[in-house]
Amino acid sequence: MLQEKRHIMQEYSNDFVFRLKDLHINFDKYKYYPRDEKFNSAIFDSDKKLIFSTLKSKNINFDEVTYISDKYIHFVEEPESYYLGAKYIIVEIKDEQIWFQSMKNEIITYASFAFIILMIIGYFITSLFLKPMRDAFNLLDRFIKDTTHELNTPVCAIINNIEMIDKSKLDEKLAKKINRIDIGAKTISNIYEDLTFITLQNKIISQNEELNLSLIVYERVEYFKSLAKIKKIDFKLSIKDDIYLFCDNKKISKLIDNLLSNAIKYNKVLGTISISLDENSLCIEDSGKGMNQKDLKSLFKRYSRFDKSVGGFGIGLNIVSLIAKEYNLKLEVSSEINKGTKIEVIW
Repeated sequence: MLQEKRHIMQEYSNDFVFRLKDLHINFDKYKYYPRDEKFNSAIFDSDKKLIFSTLKSKNINFDEVTYISDKYIHFVEEPESYYLGAKYIIVEIKDEQIWFQSMKNEIITYASFAFIILMIIGYFITSLFLKPMRDAFNLLDRFIKDTTHELNTPVCAIINNIEMIDKSKLDEKLAKKINRIDIGAKTISNIYEDLTFITLQNKIISQNEELNLSLIVYERVEYFKSLAKIKKIDFKLSIKDDIYLFCDNKKISKLIDNLLSNAIKYNKVLGTISISLDENSLCIEDSGKGMNQKDLKSLFKRYSRFDKSVGGFGIGLNIVSLIAKEYNLKLEVSSEINKGTKIEVIW
């Protein structure tokens, strides 16, 4: 920009020098300093002292030829002769900033164009680089779905056949073996149902109906008694009869199952699980390890585990949270280290 203005101001300066020469020669006739609407000017002597000026900006730099000063452009020239004692001539024009706005618009235009091009290139390069990872995830996802599907049939067969066995007619050693098989099968079944819920969460259509929650709670407690028996955990029930809830049978059973499973898993040997049910809430309280207040904040996050010594994927309570949100159930949790955890489901 300064290079372009320099040519224009050189012409202004030549015109000014010509008029200054005329004034110097004819100083007797008129003593009027040359002025022009197109530019302002000033003259300085050899000691850089001001002789006369019409400049708007007073910041003079004699070491530059063309420069910007306070939104004005200055051009410095040394004429061949000292007309009126002037060693330096300064020509000044206003910097309208049109060049700057034009440059800014060009930068924005080219930068935007470059950004779009880079985004397109980046998208294709990223897609290319992530393809093996995406294929691996899809393969893993199919593997989990296929595996869980294949697990269901044999596990159900084991559980159903064990339930048909009359354990009272078996000797003690055989009964213990059958009981261990029952516990293992139920553990695998519970894991299978959790994985199925996570993988098919958005595809499961709820079959909502009026359910007798009291009967469901009794049924789920009976199902988990064999698991609780390993730690000699005792159930204390305070369940009001005929409590109804409008929801999906499988989902509410899954919610109760995961709460009971955790209550058993993180309980102590010879511990207790207290279960109470009334018109507005279901409460499950254990006498286990408990947890601190910091861990409670991320209790329902997927894959969160606070005790690595106990097996699990960290998805059980996340499933509880998802089901609770679907039916607008409120979850209240309180816990104390080495005293136990209490989870209340309120509707």
